[in-house]
Amino acid sequence: MAHQDELATAIFKNKSRPNRLLVEEAINDDNSVVSMYQAKMEELQLFRGDTVLIKGKKRRDAVCIVLSDDSISDDKIRMNRVVRRNLRVRLGDIVSVKACLDVNYGKMIHVLPIDDTVEGLTRNLFDVFLKPYFLEVYRPIRKGDMFLVRGGMRAVEFKVIETDPSPYCIVAPDTVIHCEGEPVKREEEEESLNEVGYDDIGGCRKTTSSD
Repeated sequence: MAHQDELATAIFKNKSRPNRLLVEEAINDDNSVVSMYQAKMEELQLFRGDTVLIKGKKRRDAVCIVLSDDSISDDKIRMNRVVRRNLRVRLGDIVSVKACLDVNYGKMIHVLPIDDTVEGLTRNLFDVFLKPYFLEVYRPIRKGDMFLVRGGMRAVEFKVIETDPSPYCIVAPDTVIHCEGEPVKREEEEESLNEVGYDDIGGCRKTTSSD
């Protein structure tokens, strides 16, 4: 009887908090997109292409674009490994989702590469990686996020150091993208899974706009 009571309580809690969803692997490997069942989106008053705020573990959150996927069950949300890492969650963990109504177009963002992904790289980071990644896609990003970009036969990992407005914004065609500074050390990033402040951001002398 006790087990039935626990089960009934769990079902009731899930129904009373419909925005809590189980994490499932993404089919579309996009760092800015999560997928949900259409009826669940309607229940939460979300529309295809909306920006959503997802809350994970360790007080971490992320901003993503939501798309509908009718091959998923209504209690799950699909996201790729990059989004899961930013939220500090694994497959099968629970996250909460809601509309992100206060996200605005960014005036400026500052991103830096992770050191071990740019070793020996001589190509221009902006032209080869950042410009194609952000160009006319209107990606939402959050300060402290990490994201992986493929280009020129290799992948480079970046960290979002700052956004204006903060803590998140949408990268639009007029958003200025700064990528100057010393690369972020992988050891420091791995040591602290919480947000880290980098005081030693120097000048790598590249200031670029995404025009």
